[in-house]
Amino acid sequence: MRKIEEVISQIRPADRTAMEAARAHWDSRCKPLCGFGALEEMVTRLAGIQGTADPQVLRRDFLVFGADNGVVAEGVSQTGREVTRQVMENMTRGRSSICVMARHLGARVVPVDIGLALPPRTDLVRDLCVRRGTANIAEGPAMEREECLLAMARGADLAVELAGEGTDIFVAGEMGIGNTTTAAACACALLDLAPGVCTGRGAGLSAEGLKRKTRAVERALAVNRPDKTDAVDVITKVGGLDIAAMTGAFLGAACARRAIFADGLISILSACLAVMLCPEAKDYILASHESSEPACRALLQRLGLQPALYAGMHTGEGTGGAAALGLLDQALALYRELPAFGEGGVEPYVHLS
Repeated sequence: MRKIEEVISQIRPADRTAMEAARAHWDSRCKPLCGFGALEEMVTRLAGIQGTADPQVLRRDFLVFGADNGVVAEGVSQTGREVTRQVMENMTRGRSSICVMARHLGARVVPVDIGLALPPRTDLVRDLCVRRGTANIAEGPAMEREECLLAMARGADLAVELAGEGTDIFVAGEMGIGNTTTAAACACALLDLAPGVCTGRGAGLSAEGLKRKTRAVERALAVNRPDKTDAVDVITKVGGLDIAAMTGAFLGAACARRAIFADGLISILSACLAVMLCPEAKDYILASHESSEPACRALLQRLGLQPALYAGMHTGEGTGGAAALGLLDQALALYRELPAFGEGGVEPYVHLS
């Protein structure tokens, strides 16, 4: 397994020439200029990632990293760690939200144990476990720095491995009770925002539950004092193993020159952390949607990416990425099948100053 520094050293910017060719192709089609907005941009960026004006997304994989978070001891969630294991096992049977969506996209779901507190009762969950859940961030660091780096390296290795087997595009998703709390703490650290601004209701907390969750984030930041300039320190102190592994997956996809959709809050946070470690990785990240979790918009702004969808979703698992991947399929169909202006009998539009 390569160290994350080696993965980062191999990341190169996307192909700007291919992107310009894709833009020119869009402009030659019989439609208003930039009329498909984010759909055109997705295809253009995909062209740059793949280095061709004829991009393909034949094989698609959803990487769902499962991990438990010790902060659930603070009463920040309706459910306990047993749910994380159950949902991950359900994925192996095609019985979760992401599995339903992936089937209709011809995609594969790859459930990964990166830090489940309870070991899966099936070997169909990929075993990349670093430790059995993190510590309670309200009392001390989530993990050791070496554990964070190991989880990142395993996430990166998985993306590189699957790209080598022919995967064209990834979606980075997660499953872990309590991970909107860890994500809120990381977002506060990175963005210098108050816990009351970044902390949301997650899977459906009451008003009192939201207060407990906000207090847990406040204590986590006060106890751990994460260094906002050090992505690894932020994850180590107030993050989670799912966040670490997804950060690695974004870097691994970029290393392998593959596009990767970020999902909602936790995935977007991981994308931000990956770009902190390697700014060129941003070229390979597509933002699928803006989650209804309050920190998501600020993280998207930090990342400088415009999401394809505003759907009020907060399900996780990569489901927002699945919705956006369906849009990408439509965008690619338009890109390939729309007639040119001459073929459509319409006078071409021109860009005006």
